[in-house]
Amino acid sequence: MIMTETLTETLQEGIRLFNLKRWDMALRVFLQLHTDTNEEDTKVTSELAYYLGLCYTKLGRFDDALLYLEQVVNAESNVLRVYQCRLTLAYIYVITERTKMAEFELNRLSEIGFESVQLYTILAYSACSEQQYRKAVELYAKALQLDNNNTTAMNGLGYILADTAMNVQQGLIFCKKAVDLNPENAAYLDSLGWAYFKNGDAVEARNWLRRALGTATLASQQKEIRNHIRIVAGGS
Repeated sequence: MIMTETLTETLQEGIRLFNLKRWDMALRVFLQLHTDTNEEDTKVTSELAYYLGLCYTKLGRFDDALLYLEQVVNAESNVLRVYQCRLTLAYIYVITERTKMAEFELNRLSEIGFESVQLYTILAYSACSEQQYRKAVELYAKALQLDNNNTTAMNGLGYILADTAMNVQQGLIFCKKAVDLNPENAAYLDSLGWAYFKNGDAVEARNWLRRALGTATLASQQKEIRNHIRIVAGGS
């Protein structure tokens, strides 16, 4: 009994660190607990798999995350937790360019009646990565029907409308609104700069793209923004 209480207290400490966004520290606690836990204690092992999967996702260690998230999906009885893990799996598959696997997870959720902004935005991102732009527009629009202030959907929809020239003016409006609601998001700033360029305003485009570059922290994000800056400079 003492051992079980100790494990529970340690688990709660890991969850506390996770909620504080101290992913590295939380992961160390969960990994140590994983070593100490008797596999017969199913409640603790189920919680561990869930939080280990989320920690690895937050830290970008996607292969490790998949191992634990799939355990939760296959063994967890909590329907909402399975739903969250399937969404996270789909996100990882999209990020790692395994779009067919992402669609499988998302379609499973859709088939059983789950509907959410996250579901539609990930499906839209997946469709966009496969250059199915009209499908992506429809999915982002569905997300905005559920939450008309969702900046992820606004930005995604605005960028596609401007980039593909489906409706460059409407695309600019969506991108502006996303930046108004989240003015420090480098991806949104980049989209707004690009939307201005697609609307023929190279001066505003350069201003917003430079701001985006100064805000970006990820190397991949900086690369895309620099590419946009180069194109704008060449076309102005």
